[in-house]
Amino acid sequence: MKALSINFWGQSKYWWMVLVLGILFVIGGFAYWFWPGAGYAIASQIFGWMLIAVGIVQLCVASGSERPRGWGWWIAGGVIDLFVGFCLVRSVLLSEIVFPYFLAIVFIFWGIASITSSVMSRQRRYWWLYLLNGIFLLIIGFFFLEASFTANALMVSFLTALAFIYWGFAMAMGSYDMKPDDSAK
Repeated sequence: MKALSINFWGQSKYWWMVLVLGILFVIGGFAYWFWPGAGYAIASQIFGWMLIAVGIVQLCVASGSERPRGWGWWIAGGVIDLFVGFCLVRSVLLSEIVFPYFLAIVFIFWGIASITSSVMSRQRRYWWLYLLNGIFLLIIGFFFLEASFTANALMVSFLTALAFIYWGFAMAMGSYDMKPDDSAK
């Protein structure tokens, strides 16, 4: 019976950490949406620190003796998020220049991971939500690439706020799928 409750991302007792980070991403996205005058530099620094926190959580979820199924994706995502986060917080000038590219890489990676998750969990009832999430994350990633080529700071600001609000909701909803089923023990 427990095999039926296993999903692509696995189950972990740290599901609540993913929920908290999702909520922080939503709050950060709305803050940037309502106060875009805070500036490009501040946004890249805030999201750099948020990506570092997400990377640490992903490595925590993948570590330990009871690693969840799909722990390789968690390690890869954690390393990528830590790298991007540290690059963003290291230098304000560098972060302003490459901010859209780093976000494009992160969203394209998570889009591919979500599509893979949907394919791996086709027997589950709402597998198509992971597919839609992956497609949407890929589209956001490609929009970031386009926005950085056109050097349109307003579009990058809008996309950043929208992307992190959406990403936060997706993380929060996905965290409940990671919650271990106590009745299956």
